[in-house]
Amino acid sequence: MDSSPLIIVSNRGPAQFERDENGERTVRRGGGGLVTALSGLVRHRDALWIASAMTDEDVAVSLEASGPTSISLAGIDYRVCLVGSDPEAYDRFYNVIANPILWFIQHYLWDLSNAPDIRRQELDAWDYGYQTVNRDIAAAVLTQIEGQRDPLVMLHDYHLYTAPRMIRDQRPDVFLHHFVHIPWTQPDSWRVLPTRIREAIYDGMLANDIIGFHTVAYCINFLRCCDELLDADVDYSTGEVRHEGGRTLARAYPLGIDADRLQRAAASSEVAEAEREVLERRRKYLIIRVDRADLSKNVLRGFTAFDTFLIQHPEFREEVTFIAHLQPSRQDVPEYAEYLERIEALVAVVNHRHGTTDWMPIDLKIYENFYDAVARYKHFDLLMVNSIFDGMNLVAKEAPAVNTRDGVLMLSENTGSHQELWDYCISVNPFDIQQQADAIYRALTLDPETKRRWSQGLKEIIFSRNPGDWVDDQLADIEELRRLNPA
Repeated sequence: MDSSPLIIVSNRGPAQFERDENGERTVRRGGGGLVTALSGLVRHRDALWIASAMTDEDVAVSLEASGPTSISLAGIDYRVCLVGSDPEAYDRFYNVIANPILWFIQHYLWDLSNAPDIRRQELDAWDYGYQTVNRDIAAAVLTQIEGQRDPLVMLHDYHLYTAPRMIRDQRPDVFLHHFVHIPWTQPDSWRVLPTRIREAIYDGMLANDIIGFHTVAYCINFLRCCDELLDADVDYSTGEVRHEGGRTLARAYPLGIDADRLQRAAASSEVAEAEREVLERRRKYLIIRVDRADLSKNVLRGFTAFDTFLIQHPEFREEVTFIAHLQPSRQDVPEYAEYLERIEALVAVVNHRHGTTDWMPIDLKIYENFYDAVARYKHFDLLMVNSIFDGMNLVAKEAPAVNTRDGVLMLSENTGSHQELWDYCISVNPFDIQQQADAIYRALTLDPETKRRWSQGLKEIIFSRNPGDWVDDQLADIEELRRLNPA
């Protein structure tokens, strides 16, 4: 395995280039859980990371570079190959197909009585956007593995569903591994897509040797889709799909967090500075949520449950503060911009209904700051994670890892992390507002011994796995499959 070239492929890379106010080129770490997870992989072995050029300066770097660009961020050395695409094609790829269509399908977000409407705009966006960018990425992969023997390519997420077939057709000897970081939904949800688009997605995915998911449930959903939508030869007991090109395995690899890194951050001066504001703001009880302002995170129902809790338990007024730390997400997609407006409007209503001259029940923060988030992690009494559906949800692991108050986790049963953490949290149905309101009350009145036991149980599970284990499990399966089926 160690002698095999490793290529990591994703839409978002580990770094983004920009120009500062003085016109100097700057580089910052790429955002999102995917970058965090794959950075753990890069620590393990020499790898080349191929990603889309997402900013104008990314494009400039890609045009200037005659080969991979070497950068160092947060103590990790990366070799990065940025792939530029036609701007209109990339806009169609990202803002019409990947977000929202595929994201909405895989999080059950469509209101099918009203949307989506698949028209010529969407069909063109598929043909001349999604497929174009996948073709550009595939071409970059093929260039980098040219002349290499038995190359290993690890693709990631929903942006690149058709690239594996494009690579496989040119290099039958390549080992293709594809990890999907979001839920894989049941067969009927995929019927939203026109048949030719759906079939192209599954043809692309079945060009992989192994497809990884966060949970066994997502593996089963994928197998069911192949069974029902393609009438493929599916073996549920071995988790494999047999097809004309060979076979594809579906495997579960739950992603852990870098808890040691979080603990170092929690002890930093930057977090200590942020903690002062948290401690000044808190009353007797502190509820937090730290999310992207994404429809799948179910923010509106969370605030409605808090409103219901305050109505039904007025004795908690002026004793509890709810800090909602939301990171802006995809504001160039109309559905997301509207969602953020609805969040702000609902917060105003709840604060007007319950607030007093010196107490505002919901403290809404809309920005991204890692150290501020960790400061809030350390001091919550209740962490709300009520996602509609979530591939994993790493906040449910990150916050308990550094919490100092035996805080309670409220966790949606539709998150990937629920399969690991359910013994030590309050499970909720994300659509049941009354249950969530009751969960808030239960969490804030839970006896200290149960809180200690749950907090310790969460920490034991969370610290038992890290991103390195996630990587090792995948590489072990790759090695085993290569051993059984030598090229």
